[in-house]
Amino acid sequence: MKQETVVVIVGAGPAGIATSACLNLLSIPNIVLEREDCYASLWQKKAYDRLKLHLAKSFCELPHMPFPLSAPTFVPKDMFVQYLQNYVYQFNVAPLYQRSVENAWYNRIAQKWVVTAKIGFRVWSRNSFKGLFIYSSECDNGKRFVHKDVLVVGAGNSGMEIAYDLCNWGGQTSIVIHMLTKELVQLGMHILKYIPFSFVDKMVLMLSKLLYGDLSVYGIQRPFKGPFMTKKETGRSPIIDVGTISKIKTGDIEVMTAIEEIKGDQIKFTNGQERKTDAIVFATGFKSTDDGGLFNENGMPKHKSPWKGEHGLYCVGFASAGLFGISNDAKNIADDIFKIVHGN
Repeated sequence: MKQETVVVIVGAGPAGIATSACLNLLSIPNIVLEREDCYASLWQKKAYDRLKLHLAKSFCELPHMPFPLSAPTFVPKDMFVQYLQNYVYQFNVAPLYQRSVENAWYNRIAQKWVVTAKIGFRVWSRNSFKGLFIYSSECDNGKRFVHKDVLVVGAGNSGMEIAYDLCNWGGQTSIVIHMLTKELVQLGMHILKYIPFSFVDKMVLMLSKLLYGDLSVYGIQRPFKGPFMTKKETGRSPIIDVGTISKIKTGDIEVMTAIEEIKGDQIKFTNGQERKTDAIVFATGFKSTDDGGLFNENGMPKHKSPWKGEHGLYCVGFASAGLFGISNDAKNIADDIFKIVHGN
């Protein structure tokens, strides 16, 4: 099946549907291609049960639709999925599902992009670890890990929350690791509008140290740079404590060094320690893939915001600013496309 349109959007995550919505409001035809069978598949199918947005709702709204006043400050997963459902319906976003983009090239004669998409699902592979080996996207909750020895790899927000959930279900949990409360992050986000990064980082780090004390005795080392500068430079978000630190302090969750080697069910760590484990949960995040030279080795665009490449190629949601950045990118890119289409 061949189809022509003005804009092709690859991916129906929040970035994709937000961009489509902005284009629809400007009456610019567009097609959204999504390799899964639903929009926002990471949220609908691969997010663990206890997940909440780690930023206040005012920083997580998509363009042209605020959260209801009745929504809590930190929106839970199911409520955010409902918000996305309402968003897709309200702005007439209609992705084509099970379309996996295989090739995209620019026809210089026709001055148009040609995009080839295959109908079907992507297949994931597994390594030879003898125990249970899963990714965080497959870990709804800790029910199946009761009384199991589980190693969580990755100490980002997903890893910390999954470790906490596994511990609450009775799992014997270890984790390979800025620890802040969501209230501290919310405070920092608000005052960043008026005060430089360096001052906000120092203030938040001081408050965090007063709250948690010295965590180095538990194997958690504080980074040299503050959480907001780290977010700006690397895209890595500060870690939001949902109760994991208290479990670490009581010894219910053990902090390990990085993995050096995996043999069967035996794990060797960089400090020389070895142990057996029943399962490994990888919460190491996702990285963008690209064969066209648009992204660097870290999975981020080589060019600076607004991530505009040659011949009308755009990247949405790579501003290292979460949903807030997605909203800004979607509006700016839609406006830029509008100017190009109408010759302004």
